[in-house]
Amino acid sequence: MLPNGQPSQTLRRRVAAAARHGATLDRPLYVPTGGIGRFGAAEAEVMAALLRQAGVAPGDILVEATATDTFSSALACTGLLRARGHRGPVLAASSAYHLPRCLVLLWLAGWPARACPAPPFPAAARLGKRWYWRLREVPALPYDALLMLWARLRGRA
Repeated sequence: MLPNGQPSQTLRRRVAAAARHGATLDRPLYVPTGGIGRFGAAEAEVMAALLRQAGVAPGDILVEATATDTFSSALACTGLLRARGHRGPVLAASSAYHLPRCLVLLWLAGWPARACPAPPFPAAARLGKRWYWRLREVPALPYDALLMLWARLRGRA
């Protein structure tokens, strides 16, 4: 989210990619996730609005507006989907650099997880910024994976 409360271009690209891929599926359930951050409304609510603007029926959107990070998103979505009796698969929609962590967490939570085609990284993006986001995932993936394993051992996932 941007300081003015509007969705960033990255968020818009992620949601557009999810909507495009979902349009190829038979009545998918979209689960936008993310709580209130530093700016504006809950990220999940903003994503749900973007999905509706893209033509997704409101009944096909299940908002998860409590998560504060990738791990808590995977955990919260797991709880919502299990409460609905969902058995899988679960498709993750995110930026390409972030999808591996999303998929690992969903898999460790017990879901047959797959990736939606990721939106392209903007050609104008600076090389240093691209590598920053990729390298940030290096410590985050094993850390979150251990958290998810711990959550499963405790019966929380």
